[in-house]
Amino acid sequence: MNKPLIILLISFWSFAVFAQSRKPIDKNATRETKALYLNLHKLSKRHILFGHQHATEYGHGWEGDTNRSDVKSVTGSHPAVIGVDFSNFSGRSETAIQKAREDLRKNVTDTYNRGGISTISWHFSNPISAGGFYWVDSVSLPAVKYILPGEPAHEQYKQILKGIADWALSLKGADGKQVPVIFRPYHEFDGNWFWWGKSHCTPDEFVKLWQFTVGYLRDEMQVHNFIYAFSPDNTFKSENEFLERYPGNNWVDMVGMDNYGDMGRNGSYDLDSAAIKLKIVSDYARKAKKLAAFTETGLESLPNKTWWTQSLLKVLKTDKIRMSYVLVWRNDVKSPSHYYAPFSGHPNNDNFIMFYNDPFTLFENDLPPMYKR
Repeated sequence: MNKPLIILLISFWSFAVFAQSRKPIDKNATRETKALYLNLHKLSKRHILFGHQHATEYGHGWEGDTNRSDVKSVTGSHPAVIGVDFSNFSGRSETAIQKAREDLRKNVTDTYNRGGISTISWHFSNPISAGGFYWVDSVSLPAVKYILPGEPAHEQYKQILKGIADWALSLKGADGKQVPVIFRPYHEFDGNWFWWGKSHCTPDEFVKLWQFTVGYLRDEMQVHNFIYAFSPDNTFKSENEFLERYPGNNWVDMVGMDNYGDMGRNGSYDLDSAAIKLKIVSDYARKAKKLAAFTETGLESLPNKTWWTQSLLKVLKTDKIRMSYVLVWRNDVKSPSHYYAPFSGHPNNDNFIMFYNDPFTLFENDLPPMYKR
């Protein structure tokens, strides 16, 4: 057998082994969902995808414009990953919920049709008390224990999940395929600011909630286009602490971390600490054959003119850290200071262009076909 053919066969065998070991937890996941999962793994070896929350829904001083994002106004490309939210899928009138579903469906399918990726967080309003998704001492109730199987609000929770499932099953791209999304429920659970936070439920209750949620959507409602992401905030300092409320490898596709505190919030930087924590996430993902992501970060108002290259990129390029994407938070429509990505005319756009042009970072225009193997 000649040498080129041997090399080709070895390469094909290596890829087949890699693909076989990198599969989502849903054995019935759609072909496109499996392809997205595998392609994120492959790209994370040499690159990281850039993401921005609510990028195409609204931005600094605008809302609802077609095919617009602040990132595109600066670079010519949308982010590779666009963050959206299920926040309006409950706790409102049926008319408002229906409109929220339709608006989000269009946003996610438009992103898919362009070749981009959607990740969905869930700022879930407390289903049994006032207070919204935040914990408010005077009114909030620890809802986790009430919505578990056998508890008083469990059927109500199932109805909310059914609404999410119906929406997920309705996602169809221009190619007629179901659109895959990364679903990131119950984020920052290691803090106390949300009603699902660590002071408002036990580790066992949180794990049961996660497992029921995934199992009901995947097995009962037959949702097979979700990739499930687990993302605490940055309070951990070891793998054991990171995994304190981990529901198990059979229930998670992606592990991540939200971290604003080490990345310049209130002028406080601890980039070494940020890198150490990301490495904990990355190392666990590689060991467990999971995806990893820097699921939320950013610097509000971007006062640091070199933040993109000297803070964010510096941390991301720390030796042997492997992340599939990094996502910065939203740009508010009305607030003059609440924004995390640059927009046309912003003072640190030159630095963001350097970040954009770095071969390590990928934006939507850089992506290969993500939904094909």
